[in-house]
Amino acid sequence: MYVVMNELNVNEDQHEHVKARFEKSKDRMNDVPGCLEFLFLESEKEDVSFIVFTKWEAKSDYENWLNSDAFKHAHRGQQSQSQEKPPTTASNLRSFDVVFHT
Repeated sequence: MYVVMNELNVNEDQHEHVKARFEKSKDRMNDVPGCLEFLFLESEKEDVSFIVFTKWEAKSDYENWLNSDAFKHAHRGQQSQSQEKPPTTASNLRSFDVVFHT
């Protein structure tokens, strides 16, 4: 099992926009081979806005998704034409092999 967490720093005026984008993707993640769980978390910490948590059967499933057309489609054009700046100011991607699971 493999876990990936992406910490996103988002401009405060873009929080609702980012939430809406991830809400659209939650159902599509159910159809991604090997994806066991998808969580979109709002942080209580001021320096991190959101955490995207995904759990995979194997690292290879995550890598396959990264290279898929579905991933490219979901991540293209993240800055709409009406926005002057991107909603995400920084991100920190962390991945883990699961050692124990109950």
